[in-house]
Amino acid sequence: MPRPTALRMLAALFLTVAPLGAAVAQQADGRITVRPRPVEDLKAVFATVESVHETLARTRIGGTIADLTVKEGDKVATGQRLATVRDPKLPLQLASLDARIQALQAQQTQADLELARARQLRATGTGTQQRLDDAQSAVDVARAQIAAMRAERAVVEQQLREGDVLAPANGRILQVKVVDGAVVLAGEQVASIATETYVLRLHLPERHARFLREGDRILVGDRGLAPAARAEDGAGRTADLRPGTVRLVYPELSGGQVVADATVGGLGDFFVGERVRVYVATGSRDAIVVPPEYVVRRFGTDFVRLADGAEVPVQVGGPIPRLGDQPGGLEVLSGLKPGDVVVRPEGV
Repeated sequence: MPRPTALRMLAALFLTVAPLGAAVAQQADGRITVRPRPVEDLKAVFATVESVHETLARTRIGGTIADLTVKEGDKVATGQRLATVRDPKLPLQLASLDARIQALQAQQTQADLELARARQLRATGTGTQQRLDDAQSAVDVARAQIAAMRAERAVVEQQLREGDVLAPANGRILQVKVVDGAVVLAGEQVASIATETYVLRLHLPERHARFLREGDRILVGDRGLAPAARAEDGAGRTADLRPGTVRLVYPELSGGQVVADATVGGLGDFFVGERVRVYVATGSRDAIVVPPEYVVRRFGTDFVRLADGAEVPVQVGGPIPRLGDQPGGLEVLSGLKPGDVVVRPEGV
């Protein structure tokens, strides 16, 4: 059966140059004694890129949305201004409070003059103590009223500052729920934000549930991986798979499926909700696996060289990628038997 060269590239990428354990016995001169070994039976399932946490940016006052500065997909930092809520009544309240404060300050000035005159008269003996006490009380009342007006003004100023809708956490905007000019009440949602921690959420058929455990290794397709995190082979070609780890298996079946979360380095976070192909181990089987450099292809047929110099045609199946501590290679379906000794072809 013809085998695409892409499969050979993929197997070469995931093969680590190391002793192959129970699969083959590699000697110092590069000879390999073929022995069947158990390999993981990989099944392809789909996973969804999801955020571990999702938070909401809400308004703190009522008013009209203005200066909306974000859109879906934008990255935001904690405390970043997303929009502004403007209430036209608040500036009018500030102007009213400023006028009242000015009036009270004028009253305080007059009360200070009356207090100074009462002290002078009392010192000369022509004024009464009652008049002095009344003047002092008028000054104290004016100062207290000014302090109260200033505190009320500070409350209105704080309400103006609370018109800024701020991002509660670092992340990426999933959805903007308002537009410029929209009228909102206090507490309404402006945007939903996916925090920067992402996972792959797997959905497996119930029959595979018993094979899935926390800490199991998986292989993830290139969709959903950031370009900088994709592995490359020696020729600079990008691989299609990347290893990940199951971090959580949910204890309840949903719709006849088991749900699990997995992590993978370099998981792309731009398309939250994107579906990604994932390969998980659902059991094991015995197979003969050899390193890809021991197989040569001539005239559409794969050959393996034996230690006695003979070349035998072999039928090669798909690549066996490295999964956890298990080394990878090419699975030989026919043409070799246990005990055969193969050598690396010359010029490879």
